[in-house]
Amino acid sequence: MFRSLPFLLLPLAATATATATATAADAEAPGISGGSYVQALLALLLIVGLLLGTAWMARKLSGGKAFGQRGMNVVGGVALGPRERIVLVEVGDTWLVVGIVPGQIRTLHRMPKGSGPDGETSTVPSETAFSHWLKAISERRGNA
Repeated sequence: MFRSLPFLLLPLAATATATATATAADAEAPGISGGSYVQALLALLLIVGLLLGTAWMARKLSGGKAFGQRGMNVVGGVALGPRERIVLVEVGDTWLVVGIVPGQIRTLHRMPKGSGPDGETSTVPSETAFSHWLKAISERRGNA
């Protein structure tokens, strides 16, 4: 029975040694120094500066326009339901009437830029002009 006594006391001795070492380390380390905070702040400012510089350079390279808008512009749109829309898109000198539903996009009609219902022309269509044009198209399809 006395032979196993040292093996039983071994975990207690290791715990006491670890506790003594931990208290000595606590006395030596007062905490995080102010220099560490300054270093972290400067690193954060450097990263934010790099992000802003990269965004500025990308904008200059693209000519001041947002990405993906080369020659395309959404002129107007109508919501037909909670997930269905009809959108008028200007592509170069052409207007496209596009139907958008979940899972697909289809071109419904093509027309020259600026043409509206009954041969009216305008450089920037109003919402009412687009709605009148859409109503005229839907009535023609219904009669055909």
